[in-house]
Amino acid sequence: MKSSVAAVVWSIIYLLLLLSLLTPLRVLTPFFLIVPGAVLFASQPFRRFVMCVIPVALILAIISPLFLIPMAYFLIPAIIMGRAYKKGAPAFHTLMIGTGVIIAEFLLLLLVGTVFFQFDLSQYIRQIVTEMVAPLQDMANNNPLTQMTWDDAATKNIADVTVLMIPYALIVTSFTMAVITHALTRPILSSMGMAVPKMKPAREWRLPRALIWYYLLAVVIEWIAYGSDGGWATTIAANLIPLINICFLIQTIGFFFFLVHARKWNPVLSFVFAGIVLLIHPLRIIGIIDLAFPLREAITRSKR
Repeated sequence: MKSSVAAVVWSIIYLLLLLSLLTPLRVLTPFFLIVPGAVLFASQPFRRFVMCVIPVALILAIISPLFLIPMAYFLIPAIIMGRAYKKGAPAFHTLMIGTGVIIAEFLLLLLVGTVFFQFDLSQYIRQIVTEMVAPLQDMANNNPLTQMTWDDAATKNIADVTVLMIPYALIVTSFTMAVITHALTRPILSSMGMAVPKMKPAREWRLPRALIWYYLLAVVIEWIAYGSDGGWATTIAANLIPLINICFLIQTIGFFFFLVHARKWNPVLSFVFAGIVLLIHPLRIIGIIDLAFPLREAITRSKR
């Protein structure tokens, strides 16, 4: 496909994805909205990229000027990641910079909303949680077949925990968007003849050993926060420990890929083990052991 034709096709895809925000697909669409912009910026000269984006912006402005807000929100990380692809930056660097930009944009929007529009995110989330839980509360309290009762205090506790986990949700969501963008954009650009660095094979995934010390620090903070009424310690513990546990899961998956490769087992087993790890989270203990001790080196020596 010629470069100019590809640019037109991706501009149309970009427009359709933005318009899908008007449909029920808006639950999934944001995870894919960075892709068209990243492909366009990485594969096209800057002038042609601008000429592709302007018609999309004009059409959206005609439909509703409010559409320009999500367009700008997703276009900025698309440009940053597209620039990294164009420069041949390592895949992990591209993922991290994409994640950081998405988080920074969210915080900026939150700041603008709070300062200029008196938007209270925590109150908004509490309201959403209350509305979602209300049917379950009615069902539990009005069902004569169950002994369970659900009072307003229980609803408040759920809302409080949800608000407490906002940083965790933001980081995980941003990273997921960056991963999906890379997973789709890299093969697309490769098919266009661009050399885009891959992520390291899963068997080579190894996180810093210092992660164990961060985990121990988070546990100490959790002990400090235990029994306290909110505060910084509770917020840090509630978000840091789940994030580190995700890292341990990634380390565990990497270990099983290494094990299958080292033992020359059927490669399908790697994905089977990965699925089991994602379903049975306590298996992350294997990742902790792999970080703390030379487990992979021991497997390699025993093979000899």
